[in-house]
Amino acid sequence: MSGTSLDGVDAVLVDLSSDTPLLLAQHYLPFADELRAELLALHLPSDNELHRCQLASNQLARLYAFSIPPLLAHSGITSQQIRAIGCHGQTIRHRPESAYTLQIGNASLLAELSGISVVNDFRSRDIAAGGQGAPLVPAFHDRLLRHPEVHRVILNIGGISNVTDLSPLSPTSGFDCGPGNLLMDAWCLQHQGKPYDANGTWAASGLVLPNLLIKMLSEPYFAEPPPKSSGRDLFNMGWLNVLLQGNERPEDVQATLLELSCVSIAQSVMEYCSGAQEIYLCGGGAHNRTLMNRLQQLLPTAQITTTEQLGVDGDYLEAIAFAWLAQQTISGLPGNLPNVTGARHNCILGAIHQA
Repeated sequence: MSGTSLDGVDAVLVDLSSDTPLLLAQHYLPFADELRAELLALHLPSDNELHRCQLASNQLARLYAFSIPPLLAHSGITSQQIRAIGCHGQTIRHRPESAYTLQIGNASLLAELSGISVVNDFRSRDIAAGGQGAPLVPAFHDRLLRHPEVHRVILNIGGISNVTDLSPLSPTSGFDCGPGNLLMDAWCLQHQGKPYDANGTWAASGLVLPNLLIKMLSEPYFAEPPPKSSGRDLFNMGWLNVLLQGNERPEDVQATLLELSCVSIAQSVMEYCSGAQEIYLCGGGAHNRTLMNRLQQLLPTAQITTTEQLGVDGDYLEAIAFAWLAQQTISGLPGNLPNVTGARHNCILGAIHQA
């Protein structure tokens, strides 16, 4: 899995032979600054982008392949024992309103380099059936983390934040709330030279700017009902810069961006996950103590903690989910939840590239 945060590759080796996935090994491989910059640039129309996109796709495939040997070495398992690789790929464009999505990472090259069959392109089939193509991980949350009596919410805070509602009284639902870390990370990199604001310490040093927050929250996306999904196509530095006057203190903008993430999440939970008793965080945002504390203030009736309390490593939960989604594909079983994505029916997701 390499997600909206554009920080690197989360690779996992998972045994899916029983009802509970067993994480055998994990490995993180950071993106080089040059690759991250190119992937970021490809989110917007640019010169010679088709050629550059294919080059980046090949580079990602090699990086994905490079992440596999450490997993095998750590576990003592050979590539011949691996049934398939589930590879989400790197999202470059996500436009369900125009009936397409694009995740790059040359799956044929990955199969050739690894000698392992690859399942990729998980979103397109759902979009073809009228869905958003995302989020897809709620189906895995439903399988793994649902409780028969306790109303749980799983909150993934990566570049984009998304919520999964696991109410015992209704079918699983979920959607993208809005920006998670991506705006905070970009602003921190621009003004602090750091890839992220560790523990939200810089944000905590600033003051929330009420007028800026109001302008941010006036973005129509926040008022749209689910099903809905988003990404860098909407929430990016261009979106932010239009809202700035230019004389704000950088730390105050950072504080306001953190508040935007928290308020948009809290509003989503209150409106669509009413009565939630437990909220479990995963993704990079789960490491941001300032963000977690603010969410607890905004959602005082729910107990907020991380998925580690459920025995699941939140840093690798999405990667594990795509291993499971690949298994669904290989087994000819649906991987989407129409109640989440808005698709007309359940779909077998993904394309298989045999080794």
